[in-house]
Amino acid sequence: MSDMIHIARRELKMGFRNPWAYSFLVLFCTFSLSLLLLNAQNPVEGYSGATGSMLNLILYLLPLMTLFLGSFSLTSEKEDGSWQLLSTYSIGTLSFITGKYVGLAAVLLTIVAFGYGLMGLISGLLGNPMDLLTYVLFLAFSCGLVLLFLSIALLVGSLSRNRWQALTISVSIWFFAIIGWPALLLAVLGLMPYLWIKPLLVVLTFLNPAELVRLYVVIKLGGGSILGPEYYQWVTWVQQPSGSVIFIGICLLWISLSILVVYAIWERGRSRA
Repeated sequence: MSDMIHIARRELKMGFRNPWAYSFLVLFCTFSLSLLLLNAQNPVEGYSGATGSMLNLILYLLPLMTLFLGSFSLTSEKEDGSWQLLSTYSIGTLSFITGKYVGLAAVLLTIVAFGYGLMGLISGLLGNPMDLLTYVLFLAFSCGLVLLFLSIALLVGSLSRNRWQALTISVSIWFFAIIGWPALLLAVLGLMPYLWIKPLLVVLTFLNPAELVRLYVVIKLGGGSILGPEYYQWVTWVQQPSGSVIFIGICLLWISLSILVVYAIWERGRSRA
């Protein structure tokens, strides 16, 4: 535990010294102010066209930002030789990976919290605040994207030999998970027999954290009716009292499995070295 805390503190210091982090902070604050303008033109409450546009804007920015910062953090350990030095000490590989995740999560969540805090403060001063439930769900949506995609970013950083390779893989994952997902989903499901469509849709949704979090927030905002009959069971379990607990459990399982895969990759490399 002490090793994990030490790595997390080290990552926190390095994260706030990283110019990339401040670049994304400025970008996210600018983005938050654009959400404020959307709310001023059309007050946001529940699911609507404006809410959908705001969700899509968040969906484009946060996963890419998380993939870059997370994957670059691990590849820099390889390129700078920091991991080779750390591996000579008695620090455990799992403590190293978990500490990296906790430290990076703290940096990214600070950026998100600052952006939303700035948006909430300015909207309150202007007398046009966003609906509280919608505001909380947007914050939860952003935090969920960050935490889930950070685990993918660590996997990308583990498989990449340098920053350029991490950049290429990160952009590819972002493109297929965010931009190309609807077309990819239709293409795959169109080739399957009808009875396979619903089970395969569930499996594919769980494999894409962006779609998983988006569906949860859309249903919580009251937009479950636009998803179609294929998602009827999703609407049912998300809207029940224990729906949020089940969703959090799914996200924790997703993150835990990803970290275990990353741990296996680094432990294998460490044993070979």
